[in-house]
Amino acid sequence: MGAAQVVILCLMTLSIGLSAWAVARDVPPVWRFAVPEKVPETGVPRFETVFAYDVAVGQAHSASVVVTGDGFDVLWFEGSQEAQADVDIHGAAVRRGPEGWQVAGRDVRITRGALGEAMEPPQLVVTLGNTVENERVPGRVFATVVSVGGWAMASVANVEMGAGGPVRARKLNLSPFLNRSHLVKAPMVAFADGSVGLPAYFEMGAAHGVLVRFGPGGRVRDTARMAGKGQPIQPMIVPLGENRAVAWLRDFAPSGKLLVSHTENGGRTWSEVMPSDMPNPSAPVAALALGGGRILMAANDDPDGGDRLRLLLSEDEGDNWRVLRELAPNGAGARYPMLRRLEGGEIALAYSVGNKTGLRAHVLNGAWVAAQ
Repeated sequence: MGAAQVVILCLMTLSIGLSAWAVARDVPPVWRFAVPEKVPETGVPRFETVFAYDVAVGQAHSASVVVTGDGFDVLWFEGSQEAQADVDIHGAAVRRGPEGWQVAGRDVRITRGALGEAMEPPQLVVTLGNTVENERVPGRVFATVVSVGGWAMASVANVEMGAGGPVRARKLNLSPFLNRSHLVKAPMVAFADGSVGLPAYFEMGAAHGVLVRFGPGGRVRDTARMAGKGQPIQPMIVPLGENRAVAWLRDFAPSGKLLVSHTENGGRTWSEVMPSDMPNPSAPVAALALGGGRILMAANDDPDGGDRLRLLLSEDEGDNWRVLRELAPNGAGARYPMLRRLEGGEIALAYSVGNKTGLRAHVLNGAWVAAQ
């Protein structure tokens, strides 16, 4: 055996040994949800508008809520038009003060240039889209990033934020197809072991929802697919117990119905995505478990009015719904909602209004829901 063959054999042995060592040390993720705590219903019923923002030119769209210790931030993308080269991520700080909820400041949070420089390795960022909070690590967000093409070629970037903008970012490894065509829209999902999962979706070709699990270092550890009828995207996952959860998905086809999938094993596998009974004009929904089988949802559920957004309540885990309130009732239209529970038990609701030309945010409490 020659020297070259000996070297190759040694390298192969080392590779096999390292692989065996990694497998032996591997700790698989716990597929068991953290059961959401019941939203308190005590106190005076409240539903108040805390943030209203409109642009005279261009678009401001896809409101997201980032929870802070003393309130929350609203993030959105803004520019001349969606998916254009002048779109950046803007934000507003909404804080509870002595006189109630107030907007403490509004600014540009992530520019395309700054994010491109913060990327590891540095790269061109053509445009930005939906952004959600990284609940695993304070001060981070997941941003939808396009380096080439349109939304079908997007990637999800884990962005570490500093006082002046992004300081470090890396794209999640979610697809063997040049790591393209994954996007985010909904908040993360908590698991019983203290970890969190990220709802995402693949948009190119055979569209489907994805639940992403992370390892200890923040790398993608596993994924679970939500696929079936239509073109299911933008999954909104609501845990109902340690093992059970429901996911509502937008049909990108569209079929005129909100799509739905269930899991009975903590999100490891999901039932075939099927149309639900709820009308939906190919628009994402937001939902939040209130406890005791009650679910709050913000949805476009009018088959004849694609921009009519309503706040709904189910008391039987999503089988039946009743209307609590119509949002943006002045005819401006609304869609793309997000619901987040705040520290202290109140609920933040944010959404886009008009033809993607403005944003609204409200704070409500469990007492208001119970009083409807």
